[in-house]
Amino acid sequence: MLDISVIIPVYNAAEFLEKSVQSALQFEEVKEIILVEDKSIDQSLEICKKLADENSRVLLFQHPDKENHGAAASRNLGIEKATGNFITFLDADDYYLPNRFDAEKTLLNDPKIDGVFSAIGIEYLTEKGKLEFQSKFSDSTLTTVQYPAEGKEVFRGLLGLTPKTFGSFFHLNALTVRKSALEQSNLRFNNILRVHQDSDFIIKLSYHCHLKSGIIDQAVAMRGIHDDNRITKIARYSPQYNQRQHLFWTSLYEWSKPLPLEKDVSRHIYLQKKAFELSEKKGISKMVGILVAALKNSDILRTKYRFTYSHS
Repeated sequence: MLDISVIIPVYNAAEFLEKSVQSALQFEEVKEIILVEDKSIDQSLEICKKLADENSRVLLFQHPDKENHGAAASRNLGIEKATGNFITFLDADDYYLPNRFDAEKTLLNDPKIDGVFSAIGIEYLTEKGKLEFQSKFSDSTLTTVQYPAEGKEVFRGLLGLTPKTFGSFFHLNALTVRKSALEQSNLRFNNILRVHQDSDFIIKLSYHCHLKSGIIDQAVAMRGIHDDNRITKIARYSPQYNQRQHLFWTSLYEWSKPLPLEKDVSRHIYLQKKAFELSEKKGISKMVGILVAALKNSDILRTKYRFTYSHS
């Protein structure tokens, strides 16, 4: 039987936390639920204590200084504290469905497979959150990939380098990975990234580990969309958006430099990093930067996120 540690970073999630924890407790495969409380300013800490007191499988941790360190650092602390052979993640405002580990029960019997990912659904909890989400993302109610894949195909697909469209990033809520695989590759979340640390982690994970798609045509977990979702607050091509994308691609670029990646992969990561680096510049500095970059490599003008003078 699977032996799973569920890691839940907790920050200002008092309204949702109990449902999230109960959704994980329904599975006998779940050995422990690790709550990492990140200095919330609502009643989250009190609820965490209550849940831990009520069930021995619920464990509560805080950062040593009891300060706020963000979701990446909280997940890393959870990984360090986990004692299960397998690790899963769950956001405190989301929840698992009864079929959450159906694919894992079969696929993870194969020692070659380090991790399994599936699809998640979207539940709109507020009208404002719904409008903000739909204005920035597709109206699809399922976050999934377009076709079954495993191994190298997953890594290239997430970077948009497969012959056919691979699709969305799969969500952490639908990922199960062997703890031993994380330890072997010394892989953790990048603490510098306050957003996109999940996408950064997933891409790196898909390179270092053998991942396989599980249930991709129906949800195994639900993502709650509400007024306080951070990712929906950032307008596309705003200075803040460009800055955070620059940090994300710089993280991937620094990670990729010592690795024996295929040339098209290395080029793609560099060009995306360079594009967002230039998108943060303004006026003549931006014009000169684009010209110099284009002279060195004209592919910079065909990056996915084109930067134009109107975005200065």
